[in-house]
Amino acid sequence: MPSDKSQTGLPIPVLLMVRELDQGGTERQLTEIAKALDRSRFQPHVGCFRPEGMRGEELRRAGVPVVQFPLRSYRSWRLVTDVRQMLSYVREHDIRVVHTFDYPVLPFGVAGGWLSRKPVLISSQRGHRDLVPPGYRRLLRASDRIVDGIVANCEFIRHHLIEDEKVPERLIQLCYNGIDLEVFRPGPVEMPSPLEEASVVIGVACSLREEKDLGTLLRAFARIVEQRTDSKLAVVGSGPESDNLQGLAASLGIAGNVVFIPATPDVARWLRAMDIFVLPSRSEALSNSLMEAMACGCCAVASRVGGNPELIVHGETGLLFDCGDVAALAGALLLLIDQPEMRRRLAGSGMRSIRERFSVAASARRMEEIYLTLLKRKAGTGI
Repeated sequence: MPSDKSQTGLPIPVLLMVRELDQGGTERQLTEIAKALDRSRFQPHVGCFRPEGMRGEELRRAGVPVVQFPLRSYRSWRLVTDVRQMLSYVREHDIRVVHTFDYPVLPFGVAGGWLSRKPVLISSQRGHRDLVPPGYRRLLRASDRIVDGIVANCEFIRHHLIEDEKVPERLIQLCYNGIDLEVFRPGPVEMPSPLEEASVVIGVACSLREEKDLGTLLRAFARIVEQRTDSKLAVVGSGPESDNLQGLAASLGIAGNVVFIPATPDVARWLRAMDIFVLPSRSEALSNSLMEAMACGCCAVASRVGGNPELIVHGETGLLFDCGDVAALAGALLLLIDQPEMRRRLAGSGMRSIRERFSVAASARRMEEIYLTLLKRKAGTGI
């Protein structure tokens, strides 16, 4: 077994890196891992380009050092200066592991870590590479030949890397996302005022991006409103598709039944107010939002893509539908509205599944195993 201390007997310093520290599933997952690492074994540091935002504040409150490398563009004259700053930071703090969590920071983190020679270099693959801009995709593929390991957050992504990207299987380490079960759990429902009069609340909480395909959800919900005029749809999140989605709701004649709530750190309160949670994504890895909703006791419905079937067993812990199929989604929603006992049964089974398999603690312990394994592999005989 590898040692769980550095040669000095002190906790092993690790640098977790992400572009920014505001909303988003990757930012949330990095923050949870950094907070949950065993401080007797690891000393987490977080590096980013943009430290402002809710996750930065959360990390600082938890006593995790946050360092900014203020790079704005890889074409900037600052690139060399910022890489030198990272090299200095890695050497000053004796960083032993550099782990990049998203593709915008990967070239910077891998370059800085490689130039300093000492740290284990780890990248993360948290989504399908077809969603990555072509320039970054080429850099990802180049980094596959440099890094010591790649962390995949679900079996779907692991298979994608092996089969589509031809990544050697020995490089890939599986670590499921984990969520804070103290925050995301059933509890008293404090119904937000915009939803108070609803007979049933359908909802989603995610970044409002094109690949989430929330247009399919709005179109399916329009069919629900035809039969359940007092139903409500809560859309919690912010993103580039916000204006388009509000325009679509107006054009479908359902604007009065749809509540748009900007991204909030108090998402659990909104999840507890939802009877049914829907994730209609066209592409997904292992969705934090879906796990959080299930942990809060929502009945989950999701598209049959990516890692969603790893979270939902159709008919046992939720319902699945074919991506983009408005009629199938509307049918699933009407079934759950008309059969409240089924809805409660699926919600209860889904909640138990998440609590048993996807805690932050379990994810952090697995990440610690990965760090120790790769440190031992790099050293040959031990740390």
